[in-house]
Amino acid sequence: MQVEETPLAGLKVLTPTRFGDARGFFSESWNRARMAQAGLDYDFVQDNHSWSARAGTLRGLHYQSPPHAQAKLVRCGRGRLWDVAVDIRKGAPTYGQWFGTELSFDNGRQLMIPAGFLHGFVTLTDDVEIVYKCSDFYAADCDGAVAWDSCGIHWPFDAPPILSDKDKAALPFSAFDSPFTFGARQ
Repeated sequence: MQVEETPLAGLKVLTPTRFGDARGFFSESWNRARMAQAGLDYDFVQDNHSWSARAGTLRGLHYQSPPHAQAKLVRCGRGRLWDVAVDIRKGAPTYGQWFGTELSFDNGRQLMIPAGFLHGFVTLTDDVEIVYKCSDFYAADCDGAVAWDSCGIHWPFDAPPILSDKDKAALPFSAFDSPFTFGARQ
């Protein structure tokens, strides 16, 4: 597994090794012991799977606040998407900064997003599946969203995105009071 640092502390890009032959490939997308050796010691408790029918579907920017804050390991199971994380840890030197990368079935890359980040993505093709592990269970009372277009993210599309009602109603980053603190155990 290749582990790449990003400019945002704690946010990492993971690229599992693929072992392939004429039949296809095998890849180990998560191994707790190996990841702990790399400093990624997470106890995932929930797996989520999302499908988007059309290119240009944007989901996010979402977070789950303490006491049910979630770290996420995100990968693309089919198609291509552009995945984004925004640092919302008060006191972090990179507070409000974002990082984006393409995740696809073909490149096999994953984004390891610690608690304290907004998360969102836009589909780059039709028929996209995103699969992700979470370090805490979903809790509706801790669920939140920030407007996708309020963080200065350079999204890779020109037409208006396809949004849910929740994402259309999300508050702008300028009005957001983050429940996360840099260095605190979330």
